[in-house]
Amino acid sequence: GLPCADERTAHTIFDRFVELGGNFIDTADVYSTSENVIGNWLASKPEGFRQSIIVATKFRNSMPPHGVNDTGASRKHIFDAVEASLKRLQTNYIDLYQIHTPDEVTSLREIMRALNDLVRQGKVHYIGCSNFTSWQIQKANDIAEKENLEKFVTLQQQYSLLCRNIEWDTVDVCRNEGLGILPWSPLAGGWLSGKYDRSTEKPDDNSRVSWAEKVGWSETSWSTKTVEQTWNVLDQLRAIAKELNVSVAAVALRWIMQRNGVSSTIIGAKTMEQFNQNMQAVDIHLSDEQMAQLTKASNTPLPYPFNIIKMANQQDSALKNQ
Repeated sequence: GLPCADERTAHTIFDRFVELGGNFIDTADVYSTSENVIGNWLASKPEGFRQSIIVATKFRNSMPPHGVNDTGASRKHIFDAVEASLKRLQTNYIDLYQIHTPDEVTSLREIMRALNDLVRQGKVHYIGCSNFTSWQIQKANDIAEKENLEKFVTLQQQYSLLCRNIEWDTVDVCRNEGLGILPWSPLAGGWLSGKYDRSTEKPDDNSRVSWAEKVGWSETSWSTKTVEQTWNVLDQLRAIAKELNVSVAAVALRWIMQRNGVSSTIIGAKTMEQFNQNMQAVDIHLSDEQMAQLTKASNTPLPYPFNIIKMANQQDSALKNQ
C-alpha cells in the first residue's frame, strides 16, 4: 500500500498539529488502519478533548470480507459502514461523513436519504462528497433541496499545481452550492515536496511517486509526470521558496490555500520533518505576482467545451468594453 507513518509517529504529529491550533483530521475506512490509529489517539486524551477535534472520514469502497454488500453506497452499506467507522474511531459521532467516490449503481436519491437519516440520528453532523463530477454534485444537492434533506457541504477533490481540472467547472458549482473545497494530494503525491528536480534519475523506492509507478496510478507516476511543465512549476516554486526562506512544499500548499473556494487543505506527512515543512504554509502569504507566476507555469489548455465557452464570453466582454 501507500507509504505511511507508524502509529507512534502519527500520534506525535497529531499532538503537534493540535498544539499549533489545528483541529481537522481526515481519513477513510479503506486507509489501512488509519481509523484505528486515530481512534486510539482520541481515546488516550482527557474527557472533552474529542469536542475540540473535527473528525472526517469516508465510505464507499470495498471493505472486508469484500462481499456484495460490503461496497458501494446502498442504504445497507452506508449504515454498516458508519457503525464500523464509529467503532474504529472510538467515538459516538463523525463530524463530516463523505462518500469517497460516486456509486453508479445506487441512485443519488437513496444515498442522500440514507445520509440524511444518519444526521437525524446524530451519528453524523455534516455530509460531503469526494471525486464527484460537477453534475453529480448539482443533482445530489438539487434532490436534497427538493426533498428537504441534508445537502453536501464539502467536496474533497484532487487539486494541485499539477492537477487543476477542478477549475474547469467544479469550482463554480461548489461556490454556487456553498460547498467548501478540501483538496487532496495538494503536493501531487510528493512531486511538489521539493525532493525532485531535473537531475533526479528516479524516485525513492519508499516514495508515493514510486508507489504510483508500481500500481499504474498515472496521476502522479514517474513516467507521466517527468515532463517539461512539471519541471517549470518546480523551478518557479524553488525560486519563490528561496525568496520567502521556506520549503518548496509550503509554497505549493500556500498557492492552493489562496485559491477561490478552498476551505482547508489535506496533507499527508509521513514524518515530523515533512509536517513542519508543510506547516510553514500557514505563516506565509503569496503576493499577486507570485500567485500569477505559479498559475501561469501550471496552466494547461482548456478542453472542449470549456475553451469555446471562455472564448465566447471573452468576445462578449470585449464588445461591452468598446
